[in-house]
Amino acid sequence: MEEEREEIITYPKTQFIEDIKRWALLESQLKIINEKTRKMREMKNDLADKIAIYMSENNHEKIKVSDGEIRLYEKKEYSPLSFGYIEETLSNIIEDEEQVDYVINYLRENREITTVLDIKRTYSK
Repeated sequence: MEEEREEIITYPKTQFIEDIKRWALLESQLKIINEKTRKMREMKNDLADKIAIYMSENNHEKIKVSDGEIRLYEKKEYSPLSFGYIEETLSNIIEDEEQVDYVINYLRENREITTVLDIKRTYSK
């Protein structure tokens, strides 16, 4: 940690200011890209739903496109493995509520935790 502090102390202020400007610019560009990506993903999912329904209703297993094919298939979607789910499921197999609470608390308290320094941008309204 001391080596890092020495590096920060010798970090020229002009370079620091330039790095902040570059970071803020990249952050802004990523925000725009992520918003566009989210919208495109929503549009793609809406179209995929419509296409899948049409293919299913019209008995199409695959459709050729310019660079390959689109196939209709069934996929399994699993709910997230959350503490609420684990607690509910354990309650189904362990009758003693205190034991369930013990296991949940043990899992919560013994998760691997790492701490890193990071920066975060907030936007003024």
